[in-house]
Amino acid sequence: MTDLPERRLLLVHAHPDDESINNGATMARYAAEGARVTLVTCTLGEEGEVIPPSLAHLAPGGEPTGALSALGAHREGELTAAMRELGVTDHRLLGGRGRFRDSGMMGFPQNDREDAFWGADVDTAAADLVEVVRSVRPQVLVTYDPHGGYGHPDHIQAHRVATRAAELAADAAFRPALGDPHTIAKVYWNRVPRSAAEEGFARLRASGPEFEGVADIEDIPGVVDDGEITAEIDGTAYAAHKAAAMRAHETQIVVDGAFFALSNGLGQPLFTTEYYQLVGGASGADAGARETDLFAGVGV
Repeated sequence: MTDLPERRLLLVHAHPDDESINNGATMARYAAEGARVTLVTCTLGEEGEVIPPSLAHLAPGGEPTGALSALGAHREGELTAAMRELGVTDHRLLGGRGRFRDSGMMGFPQNDREDAFWGADVDTAAADLVEVVRSVRPQVLVTYDPHGGYGHPDHIQAHRVATRAAELAADAAFRPALGDPHTIAKVYWNRVPRSAAEEGFARLRASGPEFEGVADIEDIPGVVDDGEITAEIDGTAYAAHKAAAMRAHETQIVVDGAFFALSNGLGQPLFTTEYYQLVGGASGADAGARETDLFAGVGV
């Protein structure tokens, strides 16, 4: 594996746009520093609400099982454009294009579709990710917490699949044809410290960008007490890259300076320092201190 860069980061996300909102600055920073940044997106976000009236024709239309929707195809293009803005060249769809479909929110009938990601067998989906893990051999994995950050079925399933894939990839007895076993040294969950969220919302209210209203801090995925944060990645030098990547997801996001809104039109802060909780592996920081590098303590 001598052709692999010394540092290798794998991120697993549910839909196009999740990666830019949660990790855009982190991804841009590590890509610029020469790390291999690999993004695996589990669905094409076929059930997303479309914001621009000019693209309203892309709205979900009940496509049959196995059919690629117009919105899914468009969002794939948005994802490619976003990765270009972040400098990320290795981005993949779990199991290939159209393998798993966006499930919609909890309780929606779309969750019962045969091809919905929410209903996929976890080990079957994880095997697709194991192949990526054994090929890329990342030292660091970033994904969601067991609640998916805010309870979306696909986010919860992405957590399950990523967690299971990390286990299976290290097991030499599991599907040896998928490659040599590999143990991921560190696993992180996406987080936002409550103090940073409160400060961001204070700036939002003081600045008054032209959104329909202001989101509730409790609706922001991954907000936790500050004490749960173990790592913070300063991506302020890549703020423009993150904002540009988010703008590339034009069906889903409206960016206004240091703030953005989703289809509900409610403003929220755009974070350029991004936060994580280490849940697997050893911290590379001193006791009681936050890591400032996800690769801290990792041997090459």
